[in-house]
Amino acid sequence: MAAMTMLAERLRAVLGPSGVIADPAAMAPYLEEQRGLFHGRAALVARPASTAETAAVVALCAEHGVAIVPQGGNTGLVGGGVPFEHGGEIVLSMGRMIRVRAIDPANFTITVEAGCVLANVRAAADEAGCLFPLSLAAEGSCQIGGNLSTNAGGVAVLRWGNARDLVLGLEVVLPDGRVWNGLKGLRKDNTGYDLKHLFVGAEGTLGVITAAVLKLFPRPRDIETALVGVADLDHVLALFARARAASGDALGAFELIPRIGLELAVAHVPGCHDPFAGPHAHYVLIEATAPREALENLLSQAIEDGLAVDAVIADSLERRRALWRLREAVPEAQKREGASIKHDVSVPVSMVPEFLRRATKAIEAALPGVRVVAFGHVGDGNIHFNLTQPVGAEPKAFLARWEEMNRIVHDIVAGMGGSFSAEHGVGRLKKGELVHYGDPVGLDLMRRVKAALDPQGIMNPGKVL
Repeated sequence: MAAMTMLAERLRAVLGPSGVIADPAAMAPYLEEQRGLFHGRAALVARPASTAETAAVVALCAEHGVAIVPQGGNTGLVGGGVPFEHGGEIVLSMGRMIRVRAIDPANFTITVEAGCVLANVRAAADEAGCLFPLSLAAEGSCQIGGNLSTNAGGVAVLRWGNARDLVLGLEVVLPDGRVWNGLKGLRKDNTGYDLKHLFVGAEGTLGVITAAVLKLFPRPRDIETALVGVADLDHVLALFARARAASGDALGAFELIPRIGLELAVAHVPGCHDPFAGPHAHYVLIEATAPREALENLLSQAIEDGLAVDAVIADSLERRRALWRLREAVPEAQKREGASIKHDVSVPVSMVPEFLRRATKAIEAALPGVRVVAFGHVGDGNIHFNLTQPVGAEPKAFLARWEEMNRIVHDIVAGMGGSFSAEHGVGRLKKGELVHYGDPVGLDLMRRVKAALDPQGIMNPGKVL
C-alpha cells in the first residue's frame, strides 16, 4: 500500500492533477467492459498527454513493479483493456493523446496519436481529400491506438484489409520506458525485422502504442449500396463471386444479415425499416466503388438466374445510411431482445455456407429454442455467430452455457481450418481457447517474445497468454 501511494504521488508529479484519477466514481467507466462481462478494479487511472509522459509513467511502473493495463476507448469485446479484480494494476488511458501530427496527401499518409477517435481520423482524412477506410460500429468512441493493438477489422476489410494492413509506422513505449520511434511513412523499407507488426494485434502486452503513420487512399467517387434478398446460403457465395467480378474487385463490403437479424433490428431499433414487400431467408448488403449501371446489371442478372430474389439500390445518401443502419443495428437489437452468447469466428470464404449450416444444426440440437443470429463480413469469411436466448428463458441460466456453446461452435470452426477470434482479439475472454486450439510451437514463440520484451511481465498481464 505504501509503495502504491508513493507511485501515485510520483505519477501526479509527472502528469499533474488532471492526469491521475483515483476517485472510485470517476474511475468506474475505465473498469468495466462494455458488455458487462468483466468488472475490474485499479489503484488509479493514469492519463498522459504526450509520449514523454507515457514513457515516464511506464518507467515508474517498471521501477515499482506495478502492472499496467493500456486502454483506448474501452470498446473492446474480450476484456483486453479491463483490469483484474485484485486492484493492484493501474489503467493507462490514452484519451488525452488526440493530436493529428501530420497529413501528407501527396504521400497518402496521416500521422496521429493513439487517443485519436477513429471517426476523427476518418474526418481529418476526408478534409484532406483522402480516405482512411477503417470503419467500425464503435468508430465514434474507439481510439486508433486500440484499433491497432487489437488489429481491428470492421466492415471494409474485404477491400482495404485489417488495421494491420493500414499502418506504415508506429511509435511505441516499451515495457522499460524506452521509446521506439518507428514513425516512417514508407511503403518499402526492407531493413530487417518489421517491428511494428509485433505490436499490432498484441493487445498492449508488449508495449504501448502512442502514435502511428497510417495509409490513406484516394477518396472514391462512386459508391453504390444495395440490399439483396437471397433464398439460399449457397446463392450468397455465388453472388459474392459475381459481385467481385462485376465490380472489377472493387467491393467495399459484402455483409450477411439473416432474416431474424433484420426482424430484431426493425422491432427494437428506431429508424430501422424493412425495405422489401415480403420476407427473405437471407440478406446481403453490397457496397462497391463502381458505376451504378454495373450494380444494376449484376443484380438484374442475379435475379434472372435465381441467385437473388429481390434487391433495392440506395438512390440517396439517406437511403444508403438506412441500409447500413439495418446491418449495424443487429447487435444492438440482440442486446435489447435478451441475453446473447457471441462468437467472432472466421473460416475460408468458400466454407461459410457449410459452417453456418453445421453450426446452426449443432447448436439448435444442444439448446432447443435458441435463436441463431449469424451475420457479418461474409466476404472475408468472418461471421459473428451469435446466439439469442430462447423466448422466455432465464438470462443467467442461458449465459451459464457459454463455454458449452463455445466448444460446439469452435470445434466446427477448427475442423474447417478457421479461427475462434477473427477480429475481436483474445483478451481475457478467449485465453482458454487459445491454449485449447493454438499450435504449441506458436504459443511457445509468443511466450518467448513476451519474455524478451517484457521480462517483468508488467504489460497487460494475464491477457492473451
